[in-house]
Amino acid sequence: MKRLGLILLMIVAMPTLAIADSRLPPADMAYTQLPDPTQEAEAKALMTTLRCVVCQGQSIADSDAEMAGDMRSLVRKRIAAGEKPQAVRAWLIERYGNYVTYDPPLSGVTAPLWIAPLLLLGLGTWIARASFKRRVQR
Repeated sequence: MKRLGLILLMIVAMPTLAIADSRLPPADMAYTQLPDPTQEAEAKALMTTLRCVVCQGQSIADSDAEMAGDMRSLVRKRIAAGEKPQAVRAWLIERYGNYVTYDPPLSGVTAPLWIAPLLLLGLGTWIARASFKRRVQR
């Protein structure tokens, strides 16, 4: 009877252990920092401006995705080799496209991203103005 109780307890506790383990970062994620604090600061500043291509809503500095870890490693390697952050950023944009940056340049493809908020703001202002005019005329 004690064995059955122990087995049932282990079965009940197993999902809890799985959840706790899944919250840990993967063992193969490299958290190595550059030995030069200036280079590490440049790398971290650059990482916060680059979007994770897997998560899409997080920067590579914040993402736990394996791809983000690879991108962080690439950024650190290139900065350690002496490249400037702007050159590393340009290389990543060339490799992954403008989507990898949170501040895409204005082009035919990204124009809706820049123009839509202005159009929506103008439309909202027009609707609010018309609504206030009707209330004043009553």
